[in-house]
Amino acid sequence: MKELRQIRDAVIAALGNQGLAAEAAFPDKWAAERKTPLATVDVGTAEGRALGLCGYLGERRDGGEVREVYGKRLEGVISVDIRGSRAADCQAGAETAAAVLLGGLPEGIRPGELSWEALAWERETGLFLRRGRLKCEALFLAESRDEGPAFLDFILKGVLRHEQPA
Repeated sequence: MKELRQIRDAVIAALGNQGLAAEAAFPDKWAAERKTPLATVDVGTAEGRALGLCGYLGERRDGGEVREVYGKRLEGVISVDIRGSRAADCQAGAETAAAVLLGGLPEGIRPGELSWEALAWERETGLFLRRGRLKCEALFLAESRDEGPAFLDFILKGVLRHEQPA
């Protein structure tokens, strides 16, 4: 689902903006090869619901142009695993991640319950590991195009869309 990838990428960007190295889950290089903690991010379970009547939210006027607006809501769980070569680094990364997850995400991601497992040693990677899970709600919007009934992709609310030139 494109929407899950948008949530994951928004969380990675928000963590990176606060100085915590972050990548999609299952990176090519583990934190053992880094001098700083690494957060890996994934979106686990997700459940979607249309907003409004069949997703219809109304119309938006942009100058003389009228576009129909549709919405979708996903409830999901964002997984953030922090790995580090030192326990203190791993803990500091988890503290930064917690602050971002509860107060530094785009407006389209509404945080719910955040839980963390205890700090543990991961034998497979030779690193300390702290696993976090955030229950959240993500809101997506789409608008009709001028050319007909086709729609733009649903975009996470609060995230700018960078369109490719034709």
